[in-house]
Amino acid sequence: MRSGPNIIPWHDVRRILVIRLRSIGDTVLATPVLTTLRRELPQAEIDIALEEWVAPLLEGFEGVGIQSIGADAAARLRAAARLKKRRYDAVINLHGGSTSSTLTAATLAKYRLGFSHYRFPRTYTHLYGSPADLWGTAELHSVEQQLALIGLAGIEVDRAEPTTLPVNAEAEASIATRIGSKERLALLHPAAAYETKQWPAANFARVAEHLASLGFRVAAVAARNEAETLASVQQAANCVIQAFDDLTLPEVTALARRADVFVGNDSGIAHIAAAVGTPSVVIFGSSNRVHWRPWTQAPNEIVFEEFACQPCPGDRCREYGEPRCILTIPVHRVLSAIDRITAAGEADAPVRINIAR
Repeated sequence: MRSGPNIIPWHDVRRILVIRLRSIGDTVLATPVLTTLRRELPQAEIDIALEEWVAPLLEGFEGVGIQSIGADAAARLRAAARLKKRRYDAVINLHGGSTSSTLTAATLAKYRLGFSHYRFPRTYTHLYGSPADLWGTAELHSVEQQLALIGLAGIEVDRAEPTTLPVNAEAEASIATRIGSKERLALLHPAAAYETKQWPAANFARVAEHLASLGFRVAAVAARNEAETLASVQQAANCVIQAFDDLTLPEVTALARRADVFVGNDSGIAHIAAAVGTPSVVIFGSSNRVHWRPWTQAPNEIVFEEFACQPCPGDRCREYGEPRCILTIPVHRVLSAIDRITAAGEADAPVRINIAR
């Protein structure tokens, strides 16, 4: 451990709270911080505060407790009171928005860590300028940015720390029953949060046909409110696709772990696939590719068309009125990436991380 004016005396810290609100991908990409803390501070009790709907994703994470945060104001007030009672010595906020900063303040922890751009900066006892202060560059992945916060506070960090997800025996058994066959399995995720990140369903149908021709059994997964996207892919494909829109997050993790290859849009499901070591092809539209690319040592490629307006907020296309960045990616480029990734897996080739463009 280092020493200095902005370094936490971690040897005195016995109870730590990590706050990481928002999405599936955000949760997965916070796990390197958890594994680092668990390794470097074996004496400490570690909790992570997650939004209630995503909390099951990390249930069973070794050596880490889960604090679920409800969505409405009353639930968040109850959560704040509960966190205060936990008497944390240190709170590490990996999010920085209004809610997470309010929860940080509510703990009254002796050490409250954040970055200088966070909301309500007076909430924090220790503010750090930027992840670039640790790594020497602003071109950073989300994992590197989050590791930087604890690195600047004096924890030894490994820039290549992998993401990881717990194995849920019940979920594994459920997926084994529903999948049944031991055939090679390809998993598709054709949905996305924004249209600027969603490759057309007809294109995913061509991908499914290609994977089927390679001998894969094809499955596709999405949330219940995205069932229409799954149906569109099934209807457009001249092959059988087993669709799942009712899986819990531990079951999605188990399905991704069971798959031999993953193909999907840039999404939380893609980060789950990366975390469980599934070879992946991820299709990018509006997103920041440096920040959100698969964080994995498994073979993977990202496929995209380059536009000057990338990255953008993604909620809508302000430049063209339609998201050309995702719509213009040709099917053949994705199929070529699949061929390279599957060939690497079959040959047990060295790990490759490629960018197809």
